[in-house]
Amino acid sequence: MNLNSTWFVMLAFTLGVYAVLDGFDLGLGTIHLLLARSRDDRARLIDTVGPVWNGNEVWLLAAGGSMVVAFPNLYASSFSGFYLPLMLVLWLLLLRGLGIEFRHQIHHPMWEDAWDVVFAFSSLLLSLLFGVAFGNVLHGVPFESGGDFRGSFTVLLNPFSLIAGLLSVATLALHGACWAAMKTEGPLQARARRFAAVLWIAAAVLLAAMVVASFVVRPEFTANFVAHPLLLALPLIAIALLASNRLAIGRGQDTRAFMSSSGYILTVLASAAAGLYPTLLPAAPDSASPGLDIYNAAAPAGSLRIALMIYLAGLAIVTVYLVNVYRVWRGKTTQVYR
Repeated sequence: MNLNSTWFVMLAFTLGVYAVLDGFDLGLGTIHLLLARSRDDRARLIDTVGPVWNGNEVWLLAAGGSMVVAFPNLYASSFSGFYLPLMLVLWLLLLRGLGIEFRHQIHHPMWEDAWDVVFAFSSLLLSLLFGVAFGNVLHGVPFESGGDFRGSFTVLLNPFSLIAGLLSVATLALHGACWAAMKTEGPLQARARRFAAVLWIAAAVLLAAMVVASFVVRPEFTANFVAHPLLLALPLIAIALLASNRLAIGRGQDTRAFMSSSGYILTVLASAAAGLYPTLLPAAPDSASPGLDIYNAAAPAGSLRIALMIYLAGLAIVTVYLVNVYRVWRGKTTQVYR
């Protein structure tokens, strides 16, 4: 595997880990106002992610850093073309962090309720925007002849990307409900299991709609799977994990349900990456440029080699840190922080 392909795998891996780890607290935020029946319930749900949410976001920073050092042309085009949605994402990430951390600073109903709403709506909009971005990566965006993005924010809100956005909301909400069921007890856990069962149906229906729409919008997406049939294992595993998730939810096997939803998210993203390779950001059909791939968007080979060594060292440090954090905070969250 050459350096360009290695960095493609590294970027896809980093984004996949981010989707799994930050996905459950985004999903939990999306549903926690509906899931909780009291202010203490909401506090307990937020406390399940309180020790880990900021560490989860390190993977998003790592993905951005990977784009800068490995694929600078991709970074330049995407960050200029998606400037408005990226600014929205940054503000929503900020507001979500404030919602988690500020809620406990003043123990007054109005203060706590306000930050709960901020946490919920910022999580919902982030889930939607990340899905819309994913949909546009699959759909393709308009490029000028020089390889620069052309268009507006409304161009990105096409029907295909909106389906992807809704799929992201439903999938991450399911992931968050599985996390809540695994980390809580009693009536709150029972409601989380019921929410997960309903959200599973929404996620499965939207996944089917997304697959059908993909064949219509980008029929060439299947080329890699036809050329390399072993890649078909990825979507098949994703379907199997989604089915396993439903069985685990029905049987009250909360850890298995969460692990299967984690694996499902990873394999769906891996399937998308397998279909896209070697393309990083495809061009829309009417574009004057073919889009960006691992060759025309990449840094020089020497830079890729040095950056890879630094990346792997940083990856080892972050992995050790996160494993230790999750080990310390394992088990149920039963005590409301005050």
